[in-house]
Amino acid sequence: MNEPRIRIVLIEDDPQIRRFLVAALEIHGYEPHEAATAAEGLRLVTARQPDMVIVDLGLPDLSGLDLIRRLREWYTRPILVLSARTREQDKVAALDGGADDYLTKPFGIEELLARLRVASRHLAGQRAGDASGRIEAGALLIDVTARRVQVRGADVHLTPREYRLLLVLASQRGKVLTHRQLLREVWGPAHVESPHYLRIYMRALRTKIEDDPAQPRWLLTEIGVGYRFADE
Repeated sequence: MNEPRIRIVLIEDDPQIRRFLVAALEIHGYEPHEAATAAEGLRLVTARQPDMVIVDLGLPDLSGLDLIRRLREWYTRPILVLSARTREQDKVAALDGGADDYLTKPFGIEELLARLRVASRHLAGQRAGDASGRIEAGALLIDVTARRVQVRGADVHLTPREYRLLLVLASQRGKVLTHRQLLREVWGPAHVESPHYLRIYMRALRTKIEDDPAQPRWLLTEIGVGYRFADE
C-alpha cells in the first residue's frame, strides 16, 4: 500500500505564487490545500487537520504573525513561514510567535522541499521520541525516562539546567528556537532578557557532548536568532 500523502495547508494571498506552489507540491507528492486569506486558512486548518502549514506574513485580513499565534493556541504541527521580509527582527518575531522555520522570498523550490523534509522528520522524530522515551542522534542518546545522557555508551554528567536545555533543543530537532524561547523554557519568563546565560550553558554543553566543540555537529547557532539541534 502507498503511504498517505503529507497534507499541507498553504496560506498565501499572491495567486501566482499560490498556483506555483500548489503545482510544485503536488508534483512532489504532497497534498496541498490553498487559502488566500487568514480567515480562510484558519477554516482549512481546522477542517483538514494538516500535517503542516505554510503561511505568508503579509495577508490581507490579518497579519501572518497574528495567524500563527492563533494557530498555536491548539495546532502543534510544523508551521513554515514564507515572507519577503528579510529583517532579523521579523524572523525572530515569527519564530517566537510559534513558527518552526522561516524562508525568505524569492526562494528556490528545492530549498522549500528541503525545509519540508526537515519538518517531516522533526514531526516523525518527535512522535517516535515521545513513544519510546528516548532521543537518539548519532552517538548521542538521551533517555528521557531515566534522565540519562550518553555519548558512545558512556554516561555524561549534566547539571539539571544543562540537561533541560539539551532536552528542549533535542526534542524539537531541526527547529530553530530563539533566545527568548529557550530562556523562557529553561530559566523561566523572568529571564528572557538574559542571553548571556545561554552562551555560557551552550558552551558547557558543547564541551560535554560534541567531538569538536568549536565545530559542533548537533548544537548549531543561528546567528542573531537562537539555536537549533541538527536534524541529520
